[in-house]
Amino acid sequence: MENIKHFDTPATSDEKNKVIGGMLYLVATPIGNLSDISERAKKVLSEVDFVAAEDTRNSGLLLSRYGIKKPFVSYFEHNKRERGEYIVSRLQAGESCALITDAGMPAISDPGEDIVRLCAEVGVPVTCIPGCCAAVTALTLSALTTGRFAFEGFVTTNKGERKALLEKLASEERTMIFYEAPHKLKQTLSDMLKYMGERKITLCRELTKLNEEIIRTTLLSAVALYEQKDPRGEYVLVVEGGIKEESKDEFPEDPEAHVAMYESGGMAHMDAIKAAAKDRGMSKGAFYKLLIK
Repeated sequence: MENIKHFDTPATSDEKNKVIGGMLYLVATPIGNLSDISERAKKVLSEVDFVAAEDTRNSGLLLSRYGIKKPFVSYFEHNKRERGEYIVSRLQAGESCALITDAGMPAISDPGEDIVRLCAEVGVPVTCIPGCCAAVTALTLSALTTGRFAFEGFVTTNKGERKALLEKLASEERTMIFYEAPHKLKQTLSDMLKYMGERKITLCRELTKLNEEIIRTTLLSAVALYEQKDPRGEYVLVVEGGIKEESKDEFPEDPEAHVAMYESGGMAHMDAIKAAAKDRGMSKGAFYKLLIK
């Protein structure tokens, strides 16, 4: 029990959504449509002592649209270690900070996860102002199974690691969600088809923006589509999970009953023999000899 760390979010007095000193706020920002920001998000961004942002220029323009002016600290993948420690030191001194990314939810496929981990290690409280997330938005639009899903983010560009990952994911039964940049989309679709096999895919482009496009198709058709045109905009790919293979132990032990099982489903006699032989890892001829004994 000594390894369990438990941190309560400090009480916020009687003021609703009051910003507390020493707190890191993960604030979701719009992924395209600026109207998607919440009133709570705007309140927090207006009241924190400073804002940590992936791109301070883009974030400065975003906040100015809402009439918010705040000092910024740059925080992104290549400076996350030193800046993370700096931000945490200011939090420990009693200041409040809002962490935002260029679009969507901080810490999701984003270096924000590192500063959340650092805060957890030193006991700095963190809370989240929920809002837009491209992965979940795309999933809801995909028309694929949403009850169970796996978020994979950006696929590695290392050829060996990419091949190993996609081959492993070929047997993943849950719906899978990927992010991809336009200049890498063609290769990613081609590799998915090669290593994961044909299956349904929904491509979501420019979500919530004026040129939003939802393409529900298959991997084979998607590859063909982008041979004819160039990808534009940021993509979220929602890929159908693999179909669970039937266990070879689930068929009837008796060969005739095995064939009858397929015939009862409307399969022709010779096709039923072929299917039963495949289940047992036998050639059609060998299984037929077993059948007539």
